[in-house]
Amino acid sequence: MSKRALITGVTGQDGSYLAEHLISMGYQVWGLTRGQANPRKDRVSRLIPELRFVDGDLMDQSSLVSAVDTIQPDEVYNLGAISFVPMSWRQPELVTEVNGTGVLRVLEAIRMVSGINKPAVTNGGAGQIRFYQASSSEMFGMVAETPQHEDTRFHPRSPYGVVKTYGHYITRNYRESYGMYGVSGILFNHESPRRGAEFVTRKISLAVAQIKLGLQDRLLLGNLDAVRDWGFAGDYVRAMHLMLQQDEPGDYVIGTGRMHSVRDAARIAFESVGLNWEEHVTVDPTLVRPAEVETLCADADNARRTLGWEPTVDFPELMRMMVESDLEQARIARDYGEVLAGARW
Repeated sequence: MSKRALITGVTGQDGSYLAEHLISMGYQVWGLTRGQANPRKDRVSRLIPELRFVDGDLMDQSSLVSAVDTIQPDEVYNLGAISFVPMSWRQPELVTEVNGTGVLRVLEAIRMVSGINKPAVTNGGAGQIRFYQASSSEMFGMVAETPQHEDTRFHPRSPYGVVKTYGHYITRNYRESYGMYGVSGILFNHESPRRGAEFVTRKISLAVAQIKLGLQDRLLLGNLDAVRDWGFAGDYVRAMHLMLQQDEPGDYVIGTGRMHSVRDAARIAFESVGLNWEEHVTVDPTLVRPAEVETLCADADNARRTLGWEPTVDFPELMRMMVESDLEQARIARDYGEVLAGARW
């Protein structure tokens, strides 16, 4: 009998790649969506016809209990979140409700449906619903050491990072208090052609495509010296699945271990279409974060050793992949007189 999985945030970049990956392995997969009139749901359903949907909302406890009870999943992946970090300064209360309390609600739904009513001594017994929480490298913030591993101290520098830290610890708390099988993947930045247009790598690839075709003049960026460990989202969802296949639950850092700056991203992207980035990029001070996270770099040795996970796409290849995809879409949009949208899939 095939395994059953429930994914929150299934219409996002990670959710769609994860759904594809699980379905390719023979899973029955449901995506949690809120309401019927959802253009992103239509896009992902066209992309993945085998994907099923169930109504639910991370801000509504009863809907989550109903979804888990209806599907009776073997695995729940909580990828649903407001993931654009700058938004967390503009709407910190909403981000806290979705990214923080939402994690608690999913854990509670699993606990209630599973009939776990008292603390347990052992972790992650057979037959339990296994839970994956999407933690974030933003929890490290003002880093205590480089590279960062599972035991590196957290010092988040944004409301987003603070709330993700709560989600991380509440997952660990339910694992330790109730014996639930709950893991957190501390994923470093991961990108793809499906990334939202508000994220810097996709902002760059979209602009490069438009500039190459003469449809745009300049690209405005913030801190060019900000450094990240960027990988390919398709690689990272494999790690999510592997985490839930282990005998014992645990938390894992996932990243490439290589750092690149925003300047590097711009240079590689423009060079891929034969342009000099310095002739097209302007620094806009209003785009710099109130409290910048300067350096994030993963030490993923534990994941490599325990999960057997390795990234397959390096950063230059990733940026070229994104530019090629956006260039193709920009040509289609130009030829048909349309506006190139950030959500192309």
